[in-house]
Amino acid sequence: MKYDINRPWLTLDPWQKEYIFNKEVFDNFLLCGRQVGKTTGMSIRSVELCINHFKKGEFVLINSITEKQGYHMLAKALVYAKQIYSKHVILKGKDKPTKHKLLFENGTGILCYAAGETGEGLRGFTIKKLMSDEGSRMSEEYFIAVSPMMSVVGGSRDIASTPAGKLHSDGSEKYFYKCSKDDDFKRFYVSAEDCPRHKEEFLEKERERLSKLAYAQEYLAIFTDELKRLFSNELIRDLCVSKPLTTIKHNKEYYLGVDVAGLGEDECSYEVLERLGDGRIEQRANFTEKRNLTVDTSRKIFNMNQTFNFKKIGVDDAGVGFGVWSELMNDDRTKRKTIALNNASRTVDKDGVKSKKILKEEININ
Repeated sequence: MKYDINRPWLTLDPWQKEYIFNKEVFDNFLLCGRQVGKTTGMSIRSVELCINHFKKGEFVLINSITEKQGYHMLAKALVYAKQIYSKHVILKGKDKPTKHKLLFENGTGILCYAAGETGEGLRGFTIKKLMSDEGSRMSEEYFIAVSPMMSVVGGSRDIASTPAGKLHSDGSEKYFYKCSKDDDFKRFYVSAEDCPRHKEEFLEKERERLSKLAYAQEYLAIFTDELKRLFSNELIRDLCVSKPLTTIKHNKEYYLGVDVAGLGEDECSYEVLERLGDGRIEQRANFTEKRNLTVDTSRKIFNMNQTFNFKKIGVDDAGVGFGVWSELMNDDRTKRKTIALNNASRTVDKDGVKSKKILKEEININ
């Protein structure tokens, strides 16, 4: 049968049927490429749960990043319910469908609200099934706010999304990624290349237009973190075996690398390296600080240089780092040893000479 966008339930994919009509009410994790039918699957499942499995007073809560996304799913649920279960839908009176609710004659219903940044506006609901659409982009605060809703009634959750990275900027794992490894979830993985409604010609053009990373994330539903990095956490952990520096020896070659963060949430990082006689380089010390003025960062570098007498000082001069780099270049103590290490640019020395192009990856490789 040909796919009908207005009646998608007539041509459901095998994974959609398994997800929608499963009688067991448990946690589901859906890692999906774009336009593979996850919103359709979740909207139909929400109706099936209310009509065939829930009892009076039990509700589905749909959360999306924005209200518009939530309305879209609720609208799909309403169309399906009116077509398949028309006698069960309350269509008139005070309980008629709105942008936030779809109620049924048996006392069950579907609620729909935006997740917001923290989920604070959702506190107070008691929910039998929580459906989080685009969960990879929802905050940790949201999940903290909504999880208790399911405790008293023995509820469960369905969380679905295209991936959006495994880790937060501080290195901690995102909630959505943690769910992908949680055996309490029944997991569904759906690539756009496995979806019969995607035309191969379209996907081929997207592969040509997009970067490999973008295509892998958006269409193949792959967490691309490993594709963006040269070194795994395991390799770094295995290599970081040197003991911290306890005594500074003035006949050694020390180098300093600085990643400037300014007044934001990111940390300013100072990395002290030593070049050994055999040419190897070992990390000797590292320091991190938050919310520094550029003048404070420069002052710390001057003090560290007085202690270590660095051979070279490398500074990421992009953004707020430019101010620090400028101060170092204007000071006789540091101008001959300071190098600008803009990850996407060229190195610049004291004479303003631009040498070969050095990307971040080239720095790491060499």
